Amino acid sequence: MFDKLLIANRGEIAVRIIRACQAAGLKTVAVHSLADAVQLHVRLADESVCIGPAPAAQSYLNQAEILLAALSTGAGAVHPGYGFLSENAQFADAVEAAGLVFVGPRGDTIRRMGDKIAAKAAMREAGVPCVPGSQGELSPDLERVQAQAQEIGYPVIIKAAAGGGGRGMRVVHGPDELPAALRLTREEAARAFGSAAVYMEKFLIHPRHVEIQVLADGQGRAVWLGERDCSMQRRHQKVLEESPAPGIERSAIAAIGERCARACVQMNYRGAGTFEFLFENGQFYFIEMNTRVQVEHPVTEAVTGIDIVAQQLRIAQGQPLALRQQDITPQGHAIECRINAEHPWTFRPSPGTVAQWQAPQGAGIRVDTHLVDGAEVPPWYDSLVAKVIAHGDTRAQAIARMQQALQAMRLQGIDHGAPLLQAVLADAGFQQGGTDIHYLEKSLDRLQSTGARHAD
Repeated sequence: MFDKLLIANRGEIAVRIIRACQAAGLKTVAVHSLADAVQLHVRLADESVCIGPAPAAQSYLNQAEILLAALSTGAGAVHPGYGFLSENAQFADAVEAAGLVFVGPRGDTIRRMGDKIAAKAAMREAGVPCVPGSQGELSPDLERVQAQAQEIGYPVIIKAAAGGGGRGMRVVHGPDELPAALRLTREEAARAFGSAAVYMEKFLIHPRHVEIQVLADGQGRAVWLGERDCSMQRRHQKVLEESPAPGIERSAIAAIGERCARACVQMNYRGAGTFEFLFENGQFYFIEMNTRVQVEHPVTEAVTGIDIVAQQLRIAQGQPLALRQQDITPQGHAIECRINAEHPWTFRPSPGTVAQWQAPQGAGIRVDTHLVDGAEVPPWYDSLVAKVIAHGDTRAQAIARMQQALQAMRLQGIDHGAPLLQAVLADAGFQQGGTDIHYLEKSLDRLQSTGARHAD
């Protein structure tokens, strides 16, 4: 048990965790860089500690300083949020070696699931379907790799074993492209992730991105909390998420959800996690597991009524999971729009001072943010500044409420992505549902012209 928790993060997720701690009666410690000294999460926490200069490598990624801050303030646990050190097995090990609780899976679990090759092997053992591909790291023998690619069938995609976030991957359409793709992906993987190991999968042509949210207590109990459709992406980054996934049979969702829950029990998983799949032609194919809370977790909270961060805290305190699968009864439809500080069409980052911030309100609307009037959006970190979540009885009602919310939102002083999101919500293809992961990028020019007409 612990009564004080340090949040090893910043921005909206730090604020989200502080709110959950306050509801649970836990004291909080915020860490911050010099650039974030007056940010909202620092003001809301019971205590705060400066951990270094603005660059993340010298502050939010500085494991030694974060551990020192936790120990010096008497925190009994560390919540990493998402990003930064949330999926760093070494950090999880160091937290627990210091006698503190890491709010998340054990280091060995993070290590195993962070290696995409090992993760796929674990999923095969648990009966979770995977994308057809190599059974392990690709050999340096080009002829052998060419034979594997021929057997899988072009197009294929080369991926970094330790990769993530849309980096370290290349699509190969034919044998002539394979040598260069292997060389470049290995080089990029070594630079970005410290490992040149790569593997190969069948490249699906029109897949959707569907993920299953799970909770497990590491004591033999696990539940799945429904699915999220995260197919609206650009540059492999999610823009909008929703639940339930339009047009997918509930029986198919239930079957894959049950397998995910069984996999959690089999590998003694602890905490919140997300199984990510590509879905095409009625089939689910596992691609990776995120061993942390997701940016889009409020979508699932809206349809299930379950506070995922509160559940993380309970599990971290050693409490067995009180939820049973029959308790999970999703209601209605929810959509989340990510508001990033960037130009809506060029995606150029837009740091600066927030001259005005007015969050939308209304029935079924929730806003997670760290913004206030006069807040600085620094250039050093992720550009996410707010998440708007709309819940309705039906998908059409959720879309309508989101459209009204984005229209009512006021964010001045920086560029942001709301115009793009408004164009997406009004798009006939999106409204029909079931678009694939390539839809947004293929539609950007048309959506931009639609957005310009609406602005006029």
